[in-house]
Amino acid sequence: MVAMPAEKPLLYIILGASGSGRREVLADVIEDGLAGDATARSHVLLAEAEAGSDVDGRLGTRSTWRTVDDAIDAEVPVGATHVFFVTDGRANPIDQLECLKPWLESRGLELARVVCVVNCGLAERHPQLQAWYDACIHFSDVVLLNRREGVSNKWLSDFRGRYESQFYPCLFEMVKGARVKNPALLLEPQARRISHLFDEDVEWVVEMEDEDADTDDEGAVEAHPEVDPYIERRAGGRRVRELPDIATFLDHEATGAA
Repeated sequence: MVAMPAEKPLLYIILGASGSGRREVLADVIEDGLAGDATARSHVLLAEAEAGSDVDGRLGTRSTWRTVDDAIDAEVPVGATHVFFVTDGRANPIDQLECLKPWLESRGLELARVVCVVNCGLAERHPQLQAWYDACIHFSDVVLLNRREGVSNKWLSDFRGRYESQFYPCLFEMVKGARVKNPALLLEPQARRISHLFDEDVEWVVEMEDEDADTDDEGAVEAHPEVDPYIERRAGGRRVRELPDIATFLDHEATGAA
């Protein structure tokens, strides 16, 4: 089944570290997943900070995006029905997702899905990156396990089982030869993510006042919008949940220092 365009252009956010094969997988998804829809017009937004790739020619119409004053600077061409935003795979994904929310609203886009492409070899070699992938998968509807060459079956089972044991609703799919089993299913605009960051209806949290608190309002109830645990910041501005610097691990891999 091909994902049909809504009144608003559909936005797909592609998370993952640089070198995870995101562009190869995306090329396959666009070529096969939209092949049966004559009305589909895809556009890919690539991070200006990342180097180009030989596969870019298969992505169809594309342009670059950048961040200016903590805001996404990118334009969507008129007539695009499916927009694919490939994040900067060397930067903090949470910072980018936080900036993407107001950007997609200002461009009149509808978030279809967030897809995380996992570099399984990188994650297996660096267990410290578990927290980085935990964050990405918290926001993801689909998780694609890629770069599995030489990765043990036990590691793959444990990695996937970590989330399934916690009843994560996202889909897990294996990537083989830069291809996914069912590209059209991946494009289906059905939310399966834990995070409510992009939800139109904001959840509200209701808290009772501390009985021992110094207040004249005994039993007062306070209500406030729910804050995603990965977006939440401390008083000094740092996030409550801080992530490993993915660029450090990628640089170690490149130099053989890891």
